[in-house]
Amino acid sequence: MPIEWNDEIDEVLNGDATAGVGYLTPAKGVVITPMSPLGLRDRERGTLTVTTSLGLWKKVARLRADPAVAVAFHAREHGHSTSPVFVLVQGRATVPDEPDREWLESITPQWERFLGPRETGWRAKLMDTYYWERIGIEIQIERIVRWDNLRCSGTPEVIGSPLPPAPPAPQSAPKNGTGPRVDAAKAVRHAERLPHTLLGWRDADGLPMLVAARASTPGPEGLALEVEAANLPPGGRRAGLTAHAFAARMHGQEQRIYTGWLTSEDGARATYAPHTLAGNRLPESRLLFDVGAGVVTRLGLRSGRKAGVVRS
Repeated sequence: MPIEWNDEIDEVLNGDATAGVGYLTPAKGVVITPMSPLGLRDRERGTLTVTTSLGLWKKVARLRADPAVAVAFHAREHGHSTSPVFVLVQGRATVPDEPDREWLESITPQWERFLGPRETGWRAKLMDTYYWERIGIEIQIERIVRWDNLRCSGTPEVIGSPLPPAPPAPQSAPKNGTGPRVDAAKAVRHAERLPHTLLGWRDADGLPMLVAARASTPGPEGLALEVEAANLPPGGRRAGLTAHAFAARMHGQEQRIYTGWLTSEDGARATYAPHTLAGNRLPESRLLFDVGAGVVTRLGLRSGRKAGVVRS
């Protein structure tokens, strides 16, 4: 039977302007990408849908390779919910091969509610790939984890499949070592400046687990993380860390998306060694957003076709 959730949770799923989408890497780490979920869900079928441009094809390729996915609803600004809760949705994704123009046009009310009207004229041509070379990724929800605060403190409510009874086993260290490969001090400065930070790892059932985190003191082994969630696993493992901020309608945003190595001694204190960094920063300008989104997705679409991920 499809999973069912209450009206409080539905308000969050329907109202948040952005959410963190976590998916697995080939090495069983996690990448967390901020996305606008647009309130797309079906309570009768127990599904949640997020959309992505095919110009961002690496995400698409990874979800096709491993459909395990999690979506963290953790930020209330510029949205339509005032709830104090942190809601994590976990499940398996279905990734279509190509865009469905009719479906994309059908979600125009949800698109405009969060992102504003689509552009017209020359800007519409610039944004054509961003708007229409886009797919809906449907997630069959297996579990919803709800904390009554945005810090993920305390015992969460679990709807659907129970959480794994034991933490995931530690992973083998990478061949190039576990230490930082990206400046940890800069990572701390970014995380302290940006209002939202999420940490993610592969849980014992193979699904990404995402929780709120706070970065603090850097050191030779990486940066210290404060995590109030009680399920932080002991030992070392690959993990994702993302700090971000966003303006209304996404016309202004900043993302710092790390992959790296997480070490926890006692399931409370943690050290994170960043290994890779991706991200962008756009000022609060509709024009600059259009130019950035239009150019990046056009170039990415070409790259995705060459890689065989996007059909010609």
